[in-house]
Amino acid sequence: MEGLDFIKACSAIGAGIAMIAGVGPGIGQGYAAGKGAEAVGRQPEAQSDIVRTMLLGAAVAETTGIYGLIVALILLFANPFI
Repeated sequence: MEGLDFIKACSAIGAGIAMIAGVGPGIGQGYAAGKGAEAVGRQPEAQSDIVRTMLLGAAVAETTGIYGLIVALILLFANPFI
């Protein structure tokens, strides 16, 4: 039984580490939004192109956080190591 408890504890630690992956997308999306606002301020006529590109980049960046969440949920609830 001690081995099973150790695996569960390591899985919980791994899930916590996997959730750190949410920090990167948050920083990246904030940086992209700031640069997008600067670009629209410089060239208001190109707003639609700038916003479209910014949203595409934000969606790609968000997938990293979602993958981290999926890994954490798998480790917590559908643990393949047990």
